[in-house]
Amino acid sequence: MNINLHKIILSISLITFALFSNATVKPASIFTNHMVLQQQSKVAIWGWAKPSSKLKIITSWNKESYSVNTDTEGKWKVKIATPSAGGPYTIEFNDGEKLILSDILIGEVWFCGGQSNMELPMKGYKGQPNIGSNEAILKSKNPNIRLYTVPTSSVTERKDNSKASEWKLSEPEVVSNFSATAYYYGKLLHEILDVPVGIINDSFSGSSIEAWMSPEDLKPFPEIKIPFKTDSIKEVSRTPTTLYNGMLYPVIGYGIKGAIWYQGESNYERPDQYENLFPAMVSSWRKNWDIGEFPFYYAQIAPYNYAQLAPFHKGGKYNSAFLRDAQRKSLSKIPNAGMAVLMDIGEENMIHPSRKKEGAERLAYLALSETYGVKGFNAKSPLYESLTIDKNTAVVKFKDVANGLTSFSKQLSLFEIAGADKKFYPAKAVIKGSSVVVSAEEVKNPIAVRYAFKDFVIGDLFGNDGLPVSSFRTDDWDN
Repeated sequence: MNINLHKIILSISLITFALFSNATVKPASIFTNHMVLQQQSKVAIWGWAKPSSKLKIITSWNKESYSVNTDTEGKWKVKIATPSAGGPYTIEFNDGEKLILSDILIGEVWFCGGQSNMELPMKGYKGQPNIGSNEAILKSKNPNIRLYTVPTSSVTERKDNSKASEWKLSEPEVVSNFSATAYYYGKLLHEILDVPVGIINDSFSGSSIEAWMSPEDLKPFPEIKIPFKTDSIKEVSRTPTTLYNGMLYPVIGYGIKGAIWYQGESNYERPDQYENLFPAMVSSWRKNWDIGEFPFYYAQIAPYNYAQLAPFHKGGKYNSAFLRDAQRKSLSKIPNAGMAVLMDIGEENMIHPSRKKEGAERLAYLALSETYGVKGFNAKSPLYESLTIDKNTAVVKFKDVANGLTSFSKQLSLFEIAGADKKFYPAKAVIKGSSVVVSAEEVKNPIAVRYAFKDFVIGDLFGNDGLPVSSFRTDDWDN
């Protein structure tokens, strides 16, 4: 973007800001100058204007005029048609007083949710780095990447609007404080698709999944206590429904292509419950967004020594591998979904892996392959498919093995095998095509195999493309 054009856009923005501050028409907080709208679709826009009046909306890309009546409280909502990628454009609102939103791009929009591993900014947290971020931040200026952060809000009653925020152009000062996972994801999409990309970050550190779900979503889970409107919130990020009320409900319906999700650490103690909560949440989001079964890609939580966190649980299902397994099994329960595996980038004493770029780009691989149809590369980690017993050996077969399995010439050391006594022993494991043959002298009649099924572990089995295999178990035992 040349300097003169930038000055013109800045001047228009200042003028429209002045208009907005005095205008009757007030679009919801997520609709601001510099926003990106999803291309080639009908996107919802909503907000407030004069009560019981007629609001006229004109979109500059096609000069189309839309009329909508406001209700007695002034609320309105309308869907507008968007063209193929391009811009900048304007949208004019008029209920007797005029408001213009400017510098709007049309492109690909993705919603990014979760807890601290999604929230962690490009610059990192204090004492918790994001490797390579300094150079990435320095090179981040790009007017065709736009970033929006939903402000944190934890409340017991649904809010029609989120706190004020604004869409910002990608540049070092902005990117430094924006979600690293979300930024790296959007950057790679823009690089490959060559269209404007809008990224919405809606995350809250330490949040549990039930905090992002509505009371209706949680009815099948009577063990989860839903707060009353008058209740105090003791845990702002872990109280059921409160983040849904304050941060998600106000923006549901904004036109998106799909969503990415990085969460689960705060639910690691309840893997069986998570296995049902997670698909229920995704199903509810899709229903409420009302744009069909949009793609949903998520990061499997990275290995970490959770026993060092209070209340210092050890053993049994407090092993976070059970939560990773719940996420793995969710792939068969959530249509149009994909999972980015992080088995090789976990850190024993840091719950926030410092290699954020790898995880984000693995999520982007899934979108580029599955949503956008880019060919010639592999996007999926090999996934456990079946177990066959052959005398004293177990043969583990994998799917999504595009070009074979590899340990990069290292001996596989993370497989375990068990017989009817349910006692697991370290196993010898050998790669045979798209399978791994597993055995141990102590187990003459094997019935179960586990791989990398530890709280903290660094995976040693990969697809030939370098994407790591998820930890898994073939059994359903309680510990």
